[in-house]
Amino acid sequence: EEVKLLFKELLINVTSFFRDAEAFAALKKDVVPLLFEGKPDDYVLRVWVPGCSTGEEAYSIAMVLREHMDESRRELKVQLFGTDVDEDAIAAARSGRYPPNIAMDVSPDRLRRFFVPEESGYGITKTIRDMVIFATQDLIKSPPFTKLDLVSCRNVLIYLEPELQSRLIPVFHYALKPDTFLMLGHS
Repeated sequence: EEVKLLFKELLINVTSFFRDAEAFAALKKDVVPLLFEGKPDDYVLRVWVPGCSTGEEAYSIAMVLREHMDESRRELKVQLFGTDVDEDAIAAARSGRYPPNIAMDVSPDRLRRFFVPEESGYGITKTIRDMVIFATQDLIKSPPFTKLDLVSCRNVLIYLEPELQSRLIPVFHYALKPDTFLMLGHS
């Protein structure tokens, strides 16, 4: 039990919706249209967010994809995988419930479209929740998802030593299809 408590103390679950607004604006403007370009109607768009913590980044990407589908009137099936080593964080992500202060990070339009007001805050709408699958995964030990169109790993690498970082970059490369995208954070 003490080992589990120590492990929980070492985990860093700092995230928010649309963290780094410029990155999400670039994703929406420059990357997402290319993800849809030339794809057949039965194409399954596959996205992986390793180190997703409590799900904000995964849900933010799902919202951007949903916005693009609505604006382009082009519907593709989306499989968005959010993984983290922290079982409690994954449980929180699966619940899709967030405190009222998310209104500071989410635009009023997105709050209206993708969230349901609840007594204790906001819940993610079913439309967005159905796009995301959350699972517990150890990035270092577990095999990666494969045949992906986008990997967004913006929060994990900063907390790892260079040796582990250099082991993960080839994993992401292996997971991605040719001519697809890896989105990293500033750090």
